[in-house]
Amino acid sequence: MYPFVYQALSQRVVFGSGTIDQVGDELARMDLAKALVLTTPQQEETGRKMLEALGARAADLFAGAAMHTPVEVTEKALEQVNAVSADCVVSIGGGSTTGLGKAIALRTDLPQIVIPTSYAGSEATPILGETKDGAKTTQRSMKVLPEVIVYDVDLTMSLPAKMTVTSGLNAIAHSVEGLYTQDRNPVISIIAQEGIAALTRALPVIHERPDDAEARSDALYGAWACGTVLGAVGMALHHKICHVLGGSFDLPHAETHSVILPHATAYNERAVARELTPVASIFQSESAALGLWTFARRLDAPMTLSELGMKQSDLDRAVGIMMNNPYWNPQPLLEEDLRGLLDDAFFGRAPGASL
Repeated sequence: MYPFVYQALSQRVVFGSGTIDQVGDELARMDLAKALVLTTPQQEETGRKMLEALGARAADLFAGAAMHTPVEVTEKALEQVNAVSADCVVSIGGGSTTGLGKAIALRTDLPQIVIPTSYAGSEATPILGETKDGAKTTQRSMKVLPEVIVYDVDLTMSLPAKMTVTSGLNAIAHSVEGLYTQDRNPVISIIAQEGIAALTRALPVIHERPDDAEARSDALYGAWACGTVLGAVGMALHHKICHVLGGSFDLPHAETHSVILPHATAYNERAVARELTPVASIFQSESAALGLWTFARRLDAPMTLSELGMKQSDLDRAVGIMMNNPYWNPQPLLEEDLRGLLDDAFFGRAPGASL
């Protein structure tokens, strides 16, 4: 047993079917009366239904949440917060909406209730990533940890199978890195394995039968477990790469995680093969990286950076950004190796082919 420190996060979780009907009760429990409901433009109708359900406890709707939490969007939302004197935010959606709620909380200390409709997992974390002037920065602060998460399996039933797969692989990435991170601990390692196993069971079923309620429940539970890992410990190379590609090159968040995960795992598996043994076992594979890659292919997930819109001519610039911002990683960060990793991910080669 290695020495460790485990800090539990204080957060209320309501999980089940039809639980969205309990949001008003949660507001009443916290004595909150003027909720600003947040959504993306695509989920505005869902937000309006929430306004109706909350009745007098709803202040207004802001339906402008955007991917990678641009600071300019947050500033517009803050104008609405002030205009209606909101005393809390209710965020409905995926990582974009959750990120906006966190950005507002960072600046105002308003309480948050988050209602996830994808498997991003960020709702379970005190982590906020924001984009400004083409660069994404990430910080940890207990000010951005949502007070309440309401998980309603019913809200995920209509999530398209393709988006379910990439969102689920994004969640798995949190747990994979949580197994070998610098501040890992045995409690989080158990939760990480539980999350990976649940999503590994669920995603193939949803891929074939998107309306399978049991698989949807498994996936949402797994996403919560993986999000809990992300919130409790630090991350490493995989998340750094995805933040650079998303923030500086505007690649889609979940899809980028899906493509990069096997390749970043292969990069680090050279140093932490023992810690990644549970992942290889879950996928019944000779290595964690190969297991993740084969699993993603089986689910028809995107397999190349090129199909996400990345330009080959930008790969060197991406490596330069990574090398200019040093961070902890179990395997030393070498420019040549990072370039090989991105090259493999760009063309869709097997993970580790260029290492």
